[in-house]
Amino acid sequence: MSGGVLARMRPDLSIGAALPPPGGNVRVAAARELGAHAPPGDNAGMARDNNRAQLQRVALLLVLDGTRPSGALEWVPRVAPVVTQAAVGAGHWAAGRRQRALAAWASAAGIGLVAWGLGTEAPSRAEVESIRRQQWDRLVKLNPKAATAETQAPTARQQSWLGLAATGIGMVTGVRSGLRNPQRLTVLAIAGEAPTVVFYVLRVARAVQRRKPRIAAGSALVVAGSVARLRAASAEPLR
Repeated sequence: MSGGVLARMRPDLSIGAALPPPGGNVRVAAARELGAHAPPGDNAGMARDNNRAQLQRVALLLVLDGTRPSGALEWVPRVAPVVTQAAVGAGHWAAGRRQRALAAWASAAGIGLVAWGLGTEAPSRAEVESIRRQQWDRLVKLNPKAATAETQAPTARQQSWLGLAATGIGMVTGVRSGLRNPQRLTVLAIAGEAPTVVFYVLRVARAVQRRKPRIAAGSALVVAGSVARLRAASAEPLR
């Protein structure tokens, strides 16, 4: 998976993004208060730091587990990277860049397996929302007075349509970026693939722990595709 595709797929692991409040309202002041550091030696501050660490861990696990898609608007962003990487692979194959083509197809196969796994092995939206509600209640209890400031977030349907538009644009730019980058093996190329590798290695471990074979196998293939892309950049530098 190319760096451009990763930039669209990589989630924001902050508490505010991964644990939205029920109903779509974001209590900004509560999240800001949660991030404040307590004075050294303050028992209440230590407990608050511990709660913050637990919330961050839950947020990360929710991101790694994913959510079972429902409806075409949620399935399209899961499947679009498969089409993008398949097209990138076809372009490289036609240009005689066999290693780059195989790397792209490995990423496509991995993303496809992950999407299949999300549809059959990931928790439903209702289950994820239940966990988010519990964690948000804990967050607000850390400072009830900070729960006054709110901003209206887009509805789930509006978010889906915005995501669909971004997916269409991302597919076009993803194919162009995949065919042009990385030109050769450089530090920047390695840095571009590193977030993908780290995220999907964590997802492999989580999927194995939760006994989700499709997500685990697909994530491993995505990692293999990233590594193969770097090897191909060394063996088949673009001009």
